[in-house]
Amino acid sequence: MPLSSFSIIESTLREGEQFSTATFTTAQKLHLVERLDAFGVEMIEMTSPCASPGSDRDVRAVVAARPRARILTHIRCHRDDAARALDTGVHGLDVVIGTSPQLMQHSHGKDIRQIIDLALDVLGWIRAQSPDITLRFSTEDTFRSRESDLLRVFLAVADSGTVNRLGVADTVGVATPAQVAHMVAQLVRLTGLDVEFHGHNDSGCAIANAFAALEAGATHIDTTILGIGERNGITPLGGLVARLYTLNRAYVAKYDLRLLAELDALIAGYCGLTIPFNNYVTGASSFIHKAGIHAKAVLADPSTYEILRPEDFGLEREVQIGHRLTGWNAVRDRANVLGLSLDDSTLREVTQTIKSRADDEPLSMAQVDALLHEVAGMPSPPAPLPQREGRKTR
Repeated sequence: MPLSSFSIIESTLREGEQFSTATFTTAQKLHLVERLDAFGVEMIEMTSPCASPGSDRDVRAVVAARPRARILTHIRCHRDDAARALDTGVHGLDVVIGTSPQLMQHSHGKDIRQIIDLALDVLGWIRAQSPDITLRFSTEDTFRSRESDLLRVFLAVADSGTVNRLGVADTVGVATPAQVAHMVAQLVRLTGLDVEFHGHNDSGCAIANAFAALEAGATHIDTTILGIGERNGITPLGGLVARLYTLNRAYVAKYDLRLLAELDALIAGYCGLTIPFNNYVTGASSFIHKAGIHAKAVLADPSTYEILRPEDFGLEREVQIGHRLTGWNAVRDRANVLGLSLDDSTLREVTQTIKSRADDEPLSMAQVDALLHEVAGMPSPPAPLPQREGRKTR
């Protein structure tokens, strides 16, 4: 499958609700759905209506809003859960059951034969009730399950002709990219069905595993905004976009990348979080250049030290000047922005002055500007000019 053909299943309103500080109101969910719709995600997954009366009301409210994205809900492999979910009018059901020895023993107590019988019964019943609904079957804790057990279950479900999509889930974040690629490729080859990947980030491999799944032929990837979810969360929307963008911008051209910063800020506000300084795309340091050798090259051609173009995400780069690592090319650029004509010798002397002062404490941009005006024999303006390519306020 071409990488440009994948779909995002945005699960902030399902997996994300399992994050430690996430409690979304109905109004917040509706607003988030509207913004995700504007971003362009293909599917939005919501908490099962069986979870609580409020969850049921929220699913119905989102369906009634009629977003372009298809609305899914995630349910246990039970007829009762399926009946309640179908009644909400969602466009798709994501059915799941655990297949690892740990979950078979401590979650539902069923063996593989019983899992297969239950899955075929529930999936067949759903298809009989709603012939046109999108139906996915996923094993939970796929990568701690025995491969022989997984293939028995997946092949039985595929042969039943009831589902549109199979799902593999790295529920505890234990998988490696090679393991993910191996499992996805097998399912694609053996069943011919669409394959979805859901990956947790407990060991820091969620993005790498999601990309490995796509390379192996997966058609759908689960994400959440800022990667929130149970424990350390899952594949972050921004991180997946960044990974694909660096390979070929066409892979993510269908999404409005300028909305990533807004979406990250929205969830950070809802959950009482601070966006990490090194967050993919939207972190405060994502497009800040400091070292002299970096600054010189970036001022000449940003692609020298930027694989992501900030302007494609509605953001701007910043070249810091008032520190001990600064270079005279960055100082010259600032002088040009200020309209000051200084020869190279003078600029090098100013640079050394900045470095010397910054050994004690970094200089603000206003202090750098004042120094440049001083050596140019001109009064400083009443207010500092904005730094060229300064970062936008978000």
